[in-house]
Amino acid sequence: MANTVATGDAAPHGVEGTRRDFLFLATGAGLAVGVGAVAWPFVASMAPDAATIAAGAPIEVDLSPIQEGQIINVFWRGKLIFVRNRSEKEIKEAQDVKMSELIDPQPDSARVKEGHAKWLVVYGNCTHLGCVPIGHQGQYEGWSCPCHGSLYDTSGRVRRGPAPTNLPVPPYAFQSDTKIRIGEEGGKAAA
Repeated sequence: MANTVATGDAAPHGVEGTRRDFLFLATGAGLAVGVGAVAWPFVASMAPDAATIAAGAPIEVDLSPIQEGQIINVFWRGKLIFVRNRSEKEIKEAQDVKMSELIDPQPDSARVKEGHAKWLVVYGNCTHLGCVPIGHQGQYEGWSCPCHGSLYDTSGRVRRGPAPTNLPVPPYAFQSDTKIRIGEEGGKAAA
């Protein structure tokens, strides 16, 4: 009978297949994790970020803290919007203007929501070259563009200067007497 010398290289029958299988599985798992780690930033970069989503989504504005005569600035889709709480005097003056005196004739009632005449919501850039007009300025106590001198009344209508049109009214709707949603009109989101 021959003498058999055991070395550390020999393994019992069936164990070597198990080690090989383990190495294949471990290598495959490591490769899958590596591919996932490399691919994740590329996949994630295709989704819009939170700022992009928020820029197009309608925004809600609480009107309750806005005092009479006060103008606040908000941003929707990256554009400045003025929200003004007009006094009774400002409303009356805006309603009494003759259409023949206006560069871009539009009645005050067409620029506000019915039953909410004290709230004026307009884009906050001059329609001449896009400057930001200053509130409560000029002879009409509306807005005055410091760049080229356009004057707007308390309804956001252009009265003097090079601006060709009134301050535009963005799409908005009243959610309640103290809350508006800009970017949505009549329950539908603006395009």
